[in-house]
Amino acid sequence: MPNLTRPDGTEDEDLALSRRAVLVAAGYAAFDVAAQAEPITTPADGLITGWETLYGGLPAFVARPTAKGRHPAVIVVNEIFGVHEWIKDVCRRFAKAGYVAIAPEYFFRGDPDKTLPRLTDFTAIRAIVAKAGHEQVMGDTKTTLDWLGAQGFVDKKRLAITGFCWGGAVTWMAAARFAELKAGGAWYGRLKGDPGAENRRWPMDVVDDLKAPVLGLYGALDKGIPVADVEAMQARLKGSKSSIILYPDADHGFLADYRPSYNAAAGKDAWAKLLAHFKANGV
Repeated sequence: MPNLTRPDGTEDEDLALSRRAVLVAAGYAAFDVAAQAEPITTPADGLITGWETLYGGLPAFVARPTAKGRHPAVIVVNEIFGVHEWIKDVCRRFAKAGYVAIAPEYFFRGDPDKTLPRLTDFTAIRAIVAKAGHEQVMGDTKTTLDWLGAQGFVDKKRLAITGFCWGGAVTWMAAARFAELKAGGAWYGRLKGDPGAENRRWPMDVVDDLKAPVLGLYGALDKGIPVADVEAMQARLKGSKSSIILYPDADHGFLADYRPSYNAAAGKDAWAKLLAHFKANGV
């Protein structure tokens, strides 16, 4: 904790640095944490939370209601920062809404010590993320679906997926591959890209393959995902059960209340629409 005492008194920037340090220490992604952030903290009372080890050694954070019976479940796909405190809180939010929420640690092979949340070097972050190839990610998603299907507290007929940024693209791709999923929610996920060494496809390429309706949640101010891409995706989705909502005043990461781009109004509206989308599709 920095020394906040000065001869001429404490300055605003001292408090900002102190707040950022507190959030990083609490487990929020260091790369993009806002100095003045007041992230939502969802209490774990009435929930069972903790880490599970899935098949093949895949770690996953799980939050679920303590109430007996079988519950709908949602896979929560992280941003490029791995399963840090904000992703855990999103899981608790879903659990409070009655879901079993599970966040697999997709990057654990390239980051066994879970250093991603503490990194501030974007080049180092990208190097770890790049190690998680598309087919590996789809395999880990299948592993997570299989684990959910084997749990007595999960209604395996009511499974959904949602993801943010990197995880938003994963959401579209998973909805195009796995018939077990009944609904998806893609938050500001990339829609097209380079096929790369894997000769992989991207969300715009798999619209006709979607097996579950996806609700896309995007911001018009997002510099990484042009509005033209969103509009092109909307045109391809026309006539299907999937759709995109474009928030005119929202930037990339607008739900992430620890980031400078957080937009409370858009985030609240999008979260409510996502839950409604899940319920409308039986999840």
